[in-house]
Amino acid sequence: MRHLSATLSRVKPSPTVAMSGRALELQAEGRDVIGLAAGEPDFDTPPHVRAAGVAAIEAGKTRYTAVDGIPELKRAIVEKFRRENELDYAVSQISVGTGGKQVLYNALMATLDPGDEVVIPAPYWVSYPDMVRLAGAEPVIVEAPAEAGFKITPQQLRAAITDRTKWLMFNSPSNPTGAAYSESEIRALTDVLLEFPDVWILSDDIYEHLTYDGFRFTTPAQVEPRLKDRTLVVNGVSKAYAMTGWRIGYAAGPEPLIAAMRKIQSQSTSNPCSISQWAAVEALNGPQDFLDGWRAAFRRRRDLVVARLNAVDGIDCATPEGAFYVYPSIAGLIGRRTPAGKVIATDEDFAMALLEEGGVAVVFGAAFGLSPAFRVSYACSDEMLEDACARIGRFCAGLG
Repeated sequence: MRHLSATLSRVKPSPTVAMSGRALELQAEGRDVIGLAAGEPDFDTPPHVRAAGVAAIEAGKTRYTAVDGIPELKRAIVEKFRRENELDYAVSQISVGTGGKQVLYNALMATLDPGDEVVIPAPYWVSYPDMVRLAGAEPVIVEAPAEAGFKITPQQLRAAITDRTKWLMFNSPSNPTGAAYSESEIRALTDVLLEFPDVWILSDDIYEHLTYDGFRFTTPAQVEPRLKDRTLVVNGVSKAYAMTGWRIGYAAGPEPLIAAMRKIQSQSTSNPCSISQWAAVEALNGPQDFLDGWRAAFRRRRDLVVARLNAVDGIDCATPEGAFYVYPSIAGLIGRRTPAGKVIATDEDFAMALLEEGGVAVVFGAAFGLSPAFRVSYACSDEMLEDACARIGRFCAGLG
């Protein structure tokens, strides 16, 4: 269409949404498809959180609220950062949006101009580069291969920074790899950032509560307090509290940045859902003991998937520290041919053939900036994962 914006040509649709959509189409046609593409916990939202949402409806808390969150939720977020991250913020330094994605988008739109650069480690969440492009800036991709634990080094970070760099996008534990930076690894990066006073840190901590094997989560502003005034810490209730559909994300950062993000939001969605905000208050303030059981289930599923995939010839799967994803390499399968005659030239070829011929939906590695690989979400039942891994094994064994 002649009237579409030129900016639109700079971005592409989300590959994770596309793969999940194709899986749903095949299921609607009667095909037996197991979906491992979506990053969504299979647990129900905890009962006390659901009850808080119902109570908000019954109490008539269904009207417009302040643009970027009710005071009660902002106070709960302030207390969460103090309690869990040793970070002190004022209510005026908190922003609440319609999911973490909107919070990230608001921050980038409020700060980026054409010619600016944003350093993004790869593999990355699929939306990071396209958000940067939508804001008119350029993503600078720094590859972190499996041999490096999917983590960038201080040397790589220093080399990527130029006089045009505005942000480092930092995500730990990571989507898509589940890799998590230790406190010492974060400190090595923050030491570099101290050398560049104009570079800010956008820390996406959405998988904070999903770490395993005694791993201790820390966030950059906690590790290096001197960077707090140029760090935006982003989090939300979707992953830790199984509230993906409630759409509540939040951030803490310098007051001028928060005010700029509020201005963006005031002219887009305005306030997040009032009912979801009250449920999020209960999620942050209420009991947290259920998380231990959820983490145990995710750890068991992680170990199951890693073991099953590593038993498949041509697949090499690292054991991640957190989140609910694994990111196996398929370097050993490139160039082979499916029973239907399709050559596996790329990881996208692999993912599409696995879906069409093997009945398993995954996301190809090119979508995350590092190939050849694919992402598996193990946020589903043990039985489904056993079946899916068996199908992947049979599909790979049938490659010529």
